Amino acid sequence: MNIKPIKTNSDYETALKEIERLFDAEPGTPDGDRLEVLSTLVEAYEDEHYSIPLPDPIEMILYTMDSRGLTRADLEPYIGSRARVSEILNRKRLLSLSMIQRLNTGLGIPAESLIASYKISTSKTPRSRPRIIA
Repeated sequence: MNIKPIKTNSDYETALKEIERLFDAEPGTPDGDRLEVLSTLVEAYEDEHYSIPLPDPIEMILYTMDSRGLTRADLEPYIGSRARVSEILNRKRLLSLSMIQRLNTGLGIPAESLIASYKISTSKTPRSRPRIIA
């Protein structure tokens, strides 16, 4: 079969061209076996060199809401009160472990996405200063 590990970008490009050539190979044939092995090697190389980072937890929640037509009110059973949902989505408060568990179980959001660290907003709404009249 003469297949070697993919160690460089050149090896990667060569493997992709060979996969393209073999794309319609029948499973169980020598070409089909070659395609399967090359695909596995390319996948391993891509995982190591071209990994896609997980979205931050809030982006994942917003995506889930958008894709399923959910509203903020629909999140209340998983996060808490309307105010708590607002705090989470506006990055004023971090998700708690129990929120993560409920979002994972109830909405099927991958726990790996929900446990990733993310920044919360530390800026407070500026309050007007009292006027001092002398």
